Order: sequence, then C-alpha cells, then structure tokens
Amino acid sequence: MRETVGELVRRLRLARGWSQQRLADLLAVAAPGRVPPTRNDVSRWEIGTRSPREWLPYLAQVLEVPRELLEAAKAVQLPAPEPRVLTVADFLPDSDPLAPLATRAGRQIGAGQVVDLANRVHGLRLADDVVYGKDLIGSALRELRAAVKLYREGTHTEDVGRELLRVIGELAQICGWIASDAGQHGEAERIYRLGMSAAHAAGDGVLAGNVAGSLAYQWSNTGHTAEAVELAQAALEDAGPDAPAKARALYLDRVAWAHTRAGNDRTAMTALGQAGEALAQDSPGAESPTYLYWVDAGELQVMEARVYTELRRPLRAVPLLSDVLSPYDASHARELALYLSWLAVAYADANEPEAAAQTTARMLTLADGGSERTSERARVVLHRLEAFRDVPEVAELLAS
Repeated sequence: MRETVGELVRRLRLARGWSQQRLADLLAVAAPGRVPPTRNDVSRWEIGTRSPREWLPYLAQVLEVPRELLEAAKAVQLPAPEPRVLTVADFLPDSDPLAPLATRAGRQIGAGQVVDLANRVHGLRLADDVVYGKDLIGSALRELRAAVKLYREGTHTEDVGRELLRVIGELAQICGWIASDAGQHGEAERIYRLGMSAAHAAGDGVLAGNVAGSLAYQWSNTGHTAEAVELAQAALEDAGPDAPAKARALYLDRVAWAHTRAGNDRTAMTALGQAGEALAQDSPGAESPTYLYWVDAGELQVMEARVYTELRRPLRAVPLLSDVLSPYDASHARELALYLSWLAVAYADANEPEAAAQTTARMLTLADGGSERTSERARVVLHRLEAFRDVPEVAELLAS
C-alpha cells in the first residue's frame, strides 16, 4: 500500500534520527520569512489530522527528497478508515507553549538542576495533600513559570531537555490540580494543556495520560461530559497496555467517572471493574512513577462508591465509603470532607436523613473556603438535604 504524505514524512524523519521538534526547527530555518511550524504541527501532519500543504517544498528541502515524491504521497487516497482512536496529541494546544526562544541567553542546565526541580515538584504534591488550593496556587504558579522559563531560555543536552520536559509535565499536572481546587478552571485547563505538551514532547505516554486524565476529570465535573469521555479514553490510550498497574487503574477510574457523569452507566461499571483488575496486577516490588504514590485499593474503593452514589445505588455506596473513611488520615482534611460529602448524599438517597445530617455536619467542619471543590460539594449536599427539612436534625443543620 502506498504511503500517505504523513507516513512518508514520519518514515524519513525517523530514518534520520530526528525528533518532531528537530524537524520543526529545521523547517523554521529553511523558511525564515514564514511563521515557523511547531512540534504539534509536525505531529498532526504525521497522524493525518492536518496537511502540510504549504510546507511541502521546505519538507522536500530539509528531508532531501524530490518535491514530486511528497506531492505524489499527498495525492494518495486511502480507503475510508476505521473510526480513529483519539490520543492526547488530538488535545494539544495549537501553539507550542514550550517552544525554545530563538536566542537562548540563559545558563547551561545540568541534570542536577532537573533533580532539584523534581524534588520541589514532589514537595508541592505533598503540600497539596494538606493545603487548600487557594492557599497554594500562588507559590505553585511561580514554580511553574520558573520551570518553563528555565527550559525555554536555558541551554541543555537533548537528554537533560527531555528530563526537564518530563518534570515540567509533572509540575503542570499538580499546578493544574491546585488551580482547579482554587476554582480557576480556565487557568487549570491552560496549565494542563501545557503539561500534556511537555509530556508528549518528552515521549512519556504514561505521564501524558496522567495530565490528560486530570483535565478529563475537571471536564467531567464542570459539564463538559462528552469531551471528558474522549479525553479520559485518550489518556488511557497514550499510557498503553504496558503502563504500570497503578497508572492503568487510575486512568480507568477516570474513564469510569467520565462515563458516569455522561450517563453511560454500563460503560462506567465496566471501566470500574477493569480498574480493579489492573490494580490487582500491582506487586510490592513493581516500579511506578512517584506521582502515583497515592493510588491504592482504598482510593479505587472511594471512586467505586462515588460512581454508585451518582447512579443512586446507596446500598452499595454506603458500606464502601464507611469502610474507607473509618481509618482515613484526618490531616488530609479536604479529601476527607469530599468523601464525607458523598457518604452524606448516599445516606440521603437511602432515606436515612439523620445519618446524612450527622455526616454533613462533620463534613462542614472540615470544608474550607480555600477549596472550591469542598465548597461546591457542601452546596450539593445541603441542597440534597432540603427534601428532609421536616426532620429535626436536618432542620437544625440547615438553620445553622
């Protein structure tokens, strides 16, 4: 079968050992008067979502092939393809937020500086466990801006640059999560997309899946349910079948939640079962990325219970949540408040308003204005309890 122009460009690029960014840089040199292409442009040419029409002569020059060869490949008509599985590349921003500056005046970046940044990123993750988003967002964004500046302005080897991109991807994931918790959803989406670009450029599909899955989770909770389903599935696709067990379990959990919010009950339950099966394959000695340190059977149990609550199956949700919450670390006040909010709703759905009121009261003592997530969940729970206003415990709670 004859090659498409995207397949030809990819084959020629790989034969030279070039990255997509390297090809984009060489094209920019070959056409100094044009707006330079980005790595994302090259990616889209290769997967066939865009055509390199006006770039054909420059591609021929850089790849050292006759222009007629590229023109012939561009004319190849393939049979109607099967519906294409979306990947994270389909959700990258149009421009490259990590494009290096034309003149890099910064200092040489070494592996030690990347390790230092990675340690600060993990410290930020641990801080997020106990500090609310509105209290953490300022320092998190300063750290992210400094890291992007370091990459764009500094000079570094290809290996160091790749590791720096990977750390920026991790940093963007936690910064996006913090921004979302602070209620800054537009800012969070911008940050997540930057992180997806960094992970994609680093060639780290597991990390790209984590960042994309985080954005899918936000979309699930902010009304963009169809897009959330597509992105959550793309995150799982990028991670691949050989991803660490914890990664596949987490990404399947996000697929389950996206389908739950979209009203696809059966698909959600299937994904939940697959998440449990994936985590069961984890072994004590198995290596997983540091950013998955929190993924365990208890967290999957919480998601399962949330799905059951959303599907109005409280008799399944209540035992799961009660089991997880009994030994839960009280220093993680935000997560504890969020999980209690789901338990309160499940009690209300089970027609146990007294238990729902008691659980809500406990939840409200932990909720804090610094987290938009807990504030939103408090509004949801209190609205749900309005139906039981004639119950004394509920009436007292609503009046306080």
